Amino acid sequence: MNSDKRRKGSCTTILVGKKASLDGSTMIARNDDGHEALDPQRFVVVNPEDQPRHYTAVLSGLSLDLPENPLRYTATPNADLKDGIWPAAGINSENVAMSATETITTNSRVLGLDPYVENGLGEEDIVTLVLPYIRSAREGVLRLGELLETYGTYEPNGIAFSDQNDVYWLETIGGHHWAAVRIPDDSYVVAPNRMNIDIFDFENKDYLCSSDLKALIEKNHLNPDDFGGYETHYNLRHIFGSSSIKDSVYNNPRTWYAQNFLGEKSDDPQNAELPFICEATRKISVEDVKFVLSSHFENTKYDVYSTTNTKAQGELFRPIGINRNHSMHILQIRNHVVKQAAGVQWLAFGANTFNHIVPFYTAISDTPACYRDAKTTYDPTNMYWLSATTAVLGDSNYNLFVDLRDSFALETMGKLRAIQNQTDEELSVLTENDDCTQQLTQANEKLAAIAFQAQTALLGKMVVLGSAHMNLRYDFND
Repeated sequence: MNSDKRRKGSCTTILVGKKASLDGSTMIARNDDGHEALDPQRFVVVNPEDQPRHYTAVLSGLSLDLPENPLRYTATPNADLKDGIWPAAGINSENVAMSATETITTNSRVLGLDPYVENGLGEEDIVTLVLPYIRSAREGVLRLGELLETYGTYEPNGIAFSDQNDVYWLETIGGHHWAAVRIPDDSYVVAPNRMNIDIFDFENKDYLCSSDLKALIEKNHLNPDDFGGYETHYNLRHIFGSSSIKDSVYNNPRTWYAQNFLGEKSDDPQNAELPFICEATRKISVEDVKFVLSSHFENTKYDVYSTTNTKAQGELFRPIGINRNHSMHILQIRNHVVKQAAGVQWLAFGANTFNHIVPFYTAISDTPACYRDAKTTYDPTNMYWLSATTAVLGDSNYNLFVDLRDSFALETMGKLRAIQNQTDEELSVLTENDDCTQQLTQANEKLAAIAFQAQTALLGKMVVLGSAHMNLRYDFND
């Protein structure tokens, strides 16, 4: 097993309930980050005949048989498969979405009671082992919970599930334990790389966990909030989380900035007690989620691109948008369209500062080649590498290029939404049993073509503008 290839301390997750979103859809979203600045990703469809019936993990050696009759599902695996598939996220043919995983943290007390399992499951495996076999978000929680209790895990992770009605968030605890919460319909969550669940109600059906979790806490005196004379409550972040100095600069500020943008006001970016679940004060759009997952503390003294702060202030906190963003997904399950069009996997590749997100339908037979066929070597005809090129150039002079980016994003998003609206309208006459797989596959080709052309045009404009501002120049003014 090569533990160096495991992703630790990466990603940021956002969850949105159906009454908190602008159009009544559920949304689970995440930046898939890594340690390396570049790690090419692909967008694929896994058809039932391509799903393995026996699975062996590359990193841990975990080996198990899988159920028969898997569902079709989308995924965003690595281009380089030497360390495993790493599917990251997708939506299956029953319109159930899954994002795995957000690296989280734990403490030595729980690891002393339930150590990690070296040959257990991890981020490499989880989507492949769960998403093709579930027909609701709650089923996803229960299947993953059973796998964790049976095989264990070698790392701490947070995993999101959603369907048309429900959004669930599950966090692993030690080697075999877990806890999950259904996010209220009118609420949202921002989850960075820490234990995020706070107040946990063992008597509420919307709260799920391994059967002995409460006994584990009480038998081993793990609850720091259990004071004599007061009603006992269970804050899992306090009980199982790390609450480290790293959290105060690496995790808490990301929650603070995202929550402030979405409506939960706080003045302290290092506050470890920011709430896990926030009731929405306004409707949240896909564009809002894209902004947050691309953000770098804009309009604060912590922005690395600010011209009015000190270098130390700009480097104090870890931003959400970072050079280690390899892909971003917003998995949207919609309620105002026919079932065949309900699942949309909004997708962007590369560092999020200069990319755009595309609404790909998921009831499809294949994906566009420029999103599907990334190689490990540089190839500007592929969207991952094209986005990476734009990000590197944009970072060289952010304030010069940012207006170009914003204009491009607005115009491109309008074109993509126009195709989506037209396709939705064409499908509105379908019955639930009509097959529109080919039509949606072709719609995705149109979306990809517009997105690729727009990204290429943006890069071209940046080259033209940037060439006039190169340091290597000498003007006689004649």
